[in-house]
Amino acid sequence: MATIRPFAAIRYAADVGADLSDRLAPPYDVLDEAAKRRLLTHNPLNIVEIDLPHTPPKQLGPSEVYTRAANTMKTWLAAGTLRRDPRPAIYPYEQSFTRGKRTFHRRGFFALVKLTPFGVDIIPHEQTYPGPIEDRLQLMQATGAQLSPVFGLYFDPGNKIIDLIFSHVHRPQAHATLDGVRNELWNITDANVERQVIDAFKGKKIYIADGHHRYTTALHYQRLAEQQAGGKLPDNHPANYALFTLVSADDPGLTVLPTHRLIAGLDRFDIEAFIDKISPHFQVHRTPLRPDHVDEFAQILRHEGPNTIGLYDGRTKALVTLHLKDLALMKSLEPERSDAWRKLDVAIVQRYLIDEVLQKHFATSPIVRGYTADEHEIGPRVDSGDYQIALILQPTPVRALEQLGHSGEVMPPKSTYFFPKLATGLVIASLEAKS
Repeated sequence: MATIRPFAAIRYAADVGADLSDRLAPPYDVLDEAAKRRLLTHNPLNIVEIDLPHTPPKQLGPSEVYTRAANTMKTWLAAGTLRRDPRPAIYPYEQSFTRGKRTFHRRGFFALVKLTPFGVDIIPHEQTYPGPIEDRLQLMQATGAQLSPVFGLYFDPGNKIIDLIFSHVHRPQAHATLDGVRNELWNITDANVERQVIDAFKGKKIYIADGHHRYTTALHYQRLAEQQAGGKLPDNHPANYALFTLVSADDPGLTVLPTHRLIAGLDRFDIEAFIDKISPHFQVHRTPLRPDHVDEFAQILRHEGPNTIGLYDGRTKALVTLHLKDLALMKSLEPERSDAWRKLDVAIVQRYLIDEVLQKHFATSPIVRGYTADEHEIGPRVDSGDYQIALILQPTPVRALEQLGHSGEVMPPKSTYFFPKLATGLVIASLEAKS
């Protein structure tokens, strides 16, 4: 089962309790060049200068950009901007944020997790692609570090592990507010606490929430290190481990948002014809809400039960709910898939509503797809004419990760959006063999 260990993090050198708001960044894969420039305008020492040497990070960039990132990191270490902690620790991490009228606190901790092939101790739910892996691998090799963590979930009813960890925290080592989310970091060097946490994970698997490409990159790096060493690395070699933020799937602050589908390219779309086409398989209900209340409709949808999808038609301004009558439809389309996969709303939307209905009956060329996890964006992006309709989803249940893990399946793309994103720059894991 999962093996974790403390590590001596590389961190921004600052007094205890320092505000690092202008030095942290969102994950590299949600940033573009303009966002990078904005962060560096506020502070040239922002971690994005190292973590995002090339945009977009979906493909390998020129070799010189990775060399420049590595030189920047060496310069910051030499100047004392960054420094390595004197001894290994686990690093408790809390994110506080507000949604609607409620404030949430999501607790987790940074640690290293021993690498194993996907499906053994570490369970994926998304596919990976070569381009982002090539980019991250080049950066990892150049800097000799893991700059941003994989977001991992573990199941711990009662949250005993994180309660144990947070019972030993006092004043934060650092804090930062990023995109309205407060991030706080502590460190724990108590060997007894570390041992209890390590032992508690021996019977658990870790499910990747975000960071499939980062984990896959770590596996590639490990293989390259083994080739250079001429065989297996010592067990405690840092190339055998990946940097993770670990959060209990039972944490009350864990928030999963749906990723709504925005569709264009439907040159033959008519909502009455669409409803007629799907009516053998779906119960259709028209809502009385005004079209400027799409965001409210998305919230109401969450109480409509499983396998209920919303649709907003930009031409007629109609808001309708679509409820699948019988999962036998999905079994006929995907007989080799598990029941857990076939009952996912994202699978129903992708495999039937998009592939079998919209693409085949309402388009003469490949449809255009957009995505948003912000329900307030749905109406404006459709009303602008950029998209014709929106398919509005409910959040994917966290337990689906566990269920699909048993059958070794991955979800359709953009099935989960864990909110908020982790901050980059609080801790860095060195890949030098002295750790």
